[in-house]
Amino acid sequence: MAFLTQSELNEIGFKSLGSKVLISDKASIYNPANISVGSNVRIDDFCVISAGVEGINIGSNIHIAVFTSIIGAGKVTLSDFCNISSRVSIYSSNDDYSGQSMTNPTIPNEYKNVRVAPVYVGRHSIIGSGSVILPGVTLGDGVAIGALSLVNKNCEDFKVYSGVPAKYLKERKKNLLKLERTFLSKS
Repeated sequence: MAFLTQSELNEIGFKSLGSKVLISDKASIYNPANISVGSNVRIDDFCVISAGVEGINIGSNIHIAVFTSIIGAGKVTLSDFCNISSRVSIYSSNDDYSGQSMTNPTIPNEYKNVRVAPVYVGRHSIIGSGSVILPGVTLGDGVAIGALSLVNKNCEDFKVYSGVPAKYLKERKKNLLKLERTFLSKS
């Protein structure tokens, strides 16, 4: 995997850009003026990061794995230390599937009923491979989402969820908070 150089990253025109950022030269970034990227961030091959008017805020110490897409008109926030596994799709807007309206971006808005709502992913949350996060969802701090899950409702802090739709499974351990303090004290 080849990463963009610092000068190439600067030329993209992010709203803000931290240090030690690794973005694959095969990733696609749309509307970078609405995207903030913290420090120690890695975005792998074939990711699509497409910000709407509300923007995308990517915190620090975050990995976004291959084939992930983060798209939509609403605001998306990825808090520090979260991990987005491969093939995850995060949507901050989506079409009305009921048949009451038309769909897709080639159709004028007056014929569509698009839902736009912010998505928030809390600190230390991890989203398993192939999962889909829908508009309006808040994942609290320390949430773990199992692979191939569909998340259409908010998830509480330090709990594990999985399934279609995602359901609560069990509590998640909080030892990672102690490790975070140690990590930050040595950084």
